[in-house]
Amino acid sequence: MSLTINTNKSAMVALQNLNSTSDKLGATQNKVGTGLRIANSKDNSSIWAIAQNQRADIGGLSSVKMGLDRAQSIGDVALTAGQSISELLVQMKEKVVAAQDASITTTSRRALDADFKSLLAQISQVIRNASFDGADLLDNSLPGGLRFLADADATTYVTLANQDLSLGSTIITLASTSSITSTTLASNALSQLQASIGNVSLALARMGAQVRQIENHNKFVGKLSDSIEAGIGNLVDADLAKESARLQALQVQQQLGAQALSIANQSPNIILSLFRGGS
Repeated sequence: MSLTINTNKSAMVALQNLNSTSDKLGATQNKVGTGLRIANSKDNSSIWAIAQNQRADIGGLSSVKMGLDRAQSIGDVALTAGQSISELLVQMKEKVVAAQDASITTTSRRALDADFKSLLAQISQVIRNASFDGADLLDNSLPGGLRFLADADATTYVTLANQDLSLGSTIITLASTSSITSTTLASNALSQLQASIGNVSLALARMGAQVRQIENHNKFVGKLSDSIEAGIGNLVDADLAKESARLQALQVQQQLGAQALSIANQSPNIILSLFRGGS
């Protein structure tokens, strides 16, 4: 290679290598800093676009899970209240059967009737308190039930149906004014009570199946979201062990490149020494 003071090819090559190494070092440092192999569309446009679409699905599933959590809570509260009502009906049967005994005194019958009506009032009180976040499935305030989103595209739903357990409804046929002050009234009340106990059990079975479906779907949505997040990680996450080793290698290359550039920049000084030698 000829010596010239106008063009230093060695320095240009050394500078190009140093710049290339610096660019690679910067990219590696960014991967180590962010933990991402693909942090933006410039890194890999197609993979980045796929990852963004999947992130959008995760956002949608997060909203779905929030709705299903609320649905599960509403259903659990309604089931708890319904089971309490079922237990109250069982207690009422004891009073009604006792009131059919023609041999009991008027005082005893009145006491049984007072207990019976107290249990009726408790049923109404339980229904009034069976609300979660403003939703009560037992008082017929939501005749169409409640629908909750089931997927991130908002195209499918799961439903919690209304189960009207109010007194005098088609499920609990006993009226709020029911009485057992006579054997005839007690006999009528017993007939209605036995039907009501069966109806309530069936209504709670239907509601329990729906709540179980929501619980299972909620678990599935959580697992699906985790799987999608892991898939995104497979696409864009950096292998930090590998990038750490690369970072160290590039740092050494950068130092060597800087030294090579320094040596190349000293080449013109050789020309000075040649002229000094001839003087």
